[in-house]
Amino acid sequence: MSAYMIVFAKIHDRERFINDYGIPTAKLIGEYGGEYVLRGPGVESLEGGLFDGASAVISKWPSKDAIKAFWNSDAYAKLKAARQPVSEAHVMIVEG
Repeated sequence: MSAYMIVFAKIHDRERFINDYGIPTAKLIGEYGGEYVLRGPGVESLEGGLFDGASAVISKWPSKDAIKAFWNSDAYAKLKAARQPVSEAHVMIVEG
C-alpha cells in the first residue's frame, strides 16, 4: 500500500536549509522510491495554529517500509543532522 510522509517545518535559515538539506535530500528520496507531491512555504491553518507560516512537504512512497528505510538510513542521518540546527520539523507517515 502506498504511504505518504508529511512534514511541517519552521525554517530559521532558508539558504542553509535548502543547500545543506533540501537539495541532497531530494536526491536521496528518489533513490528510496519516494517522489514529491507538494513542497511549499506559508502554511495557513484553518483550525489550530501549530503550523502557521511553516513550510509543508508531502512525498509519496511505495510503502511505509520504504519511508522507514529512507528515514533510518545512514545517508539520511547525516542530512537530518544538517537540518536540525536550522529548522523545527514535525514528520508523520500515513498510508493511503
